[in-house]
Amino acid sequence: MNNFDEREIHYRLLKILGEQPRITQRDMAKRMGISLGKVNYCLSQLADKGLIMINRFISSSTKLPYAYLLTPQGLEEKSKLAVKSLKRKLSEYQEIKQQIEALSHEAEKDNLENMYLIEQSKALKRAL
Repeated sequence: MNNFDEREIHYRLLKILGEQPRITQRDMAKRMGISLGKVNYCLSQLADKGLIMINRFISSSTKLPYAYLLTPQGLEEKSKLAVKSLKRKLSEYQEIKQQIEALSHEAEKDNLENMYLIEQSKALKRAL
């Protein structure tokens, strides 16, 4: 996983856990569109970095539900990642906006040239 993907996944996980601390890993995976194994691996990384605490609660069923709590460092990291993500998205937006403008000018130019060729073709047909 490259550094960009990892930061994006970590940010999205921190955001989800900030909103729903008792969400299951399976639901995180579905919500993010990544594998359950990747969620588990990234949660372990976040815990190792001290960004989340993982609390296990024994329930009446055989499964053990977890709560994922953001630490103060986790909240700070989530904010930093949000700012980085916003900067990246704004940069991507500007790039796409420039591409759209260039394509629009190109299409307009091509359309004018095509209109000229169509008129010339019609004039030629009339002359014949």
